[in-house]
Amino acid sequence: MFNLFPFASTAIFNDAPQPWQLGFQDGASPTQEGITELHDSIFFYLVIICFGVLWVLSSVIVNFNNNKSQLVYKYANHGTLIELIWTITPALVLIAIAFPSFKLLYLMDEVISPSMTVKVAGHQWYWSYEYSDFINEDGESIEFDSYMVPETDLEDGQLRLLDVDNRVVVPIDTHIRFIVTGADVIHDFAVPSLGLKIDAVPGRLNQTSVLIEREGVFYGQCSEICGVYHGFMPIAVEAVTPEKYLAWIDSQA
Repeated sequence: MFNLFPFASTAIFNDAPQPWQLGFQDGASPTQEGITELHDSIFFYLVIICFGVLWVLSSVIVNFNNNKSQLVYKYANHGTLIELIWTITPALVLIAIAFPSFKLLYLMDEVISPSMTVKVAGHQWYWSYEYSDFINEDGESIEFDSYMVPETDLEDGQLRLLDVDNRVVVPIDTHIRFIVTGADVIHDFAVPSLGLKIDAVPGRLNQTSVLIEREGVFYGQCSEICGVYHGFMPIAVEAVTPEKYLAWIDSQA
């Protein structure tokens, strides 16, 4: 994560956006690490292409100006070789980009034998969660709503527009499936640090999965404009050890 103020003693580092941040948030899942690696690989090709194009343009400006132009007759300067080069080279670059891109895309779409499932529903303007694999003393699934903490109620260490009253608590090193839908309009469940971004569409169930590799609190927001309070329905995912997670489940029951 890029930080413009590395020596600021009051800086608090969270898995959330930083002021003037230029890069990705620190990845906490294989998905986000794959996205970051793909970005860096493609950026390498972009840098080479950028310098190549700048070199060609500079050469044209220097060698073919009005004073010393080498163009004698406009119909006598076609070259089959150069045309093959500028046609085949971009095609090879696109192929080199496409293979890792499609590989990562299909890996992100696969949801095979998850260890637990969390159902997510987007509302105007809050999120509701249901842990279908666990039931409370009344024989019902554990479920709750999650609202943004108002600015007037924020405590020390809580983040404005990002903290919620009820976090999604999940265990680390566990294959977790999220089943996402919308209760009224289209929302989008997105947590950048975990590589999660999936539409919540009314009348449709979309699914994605994640394996969180470290403890922490990971923040996200609705990423689909859904109404006047679209910017006030954040997401907070708290990843804990399996022991702490079981204790939390027991407290919910």
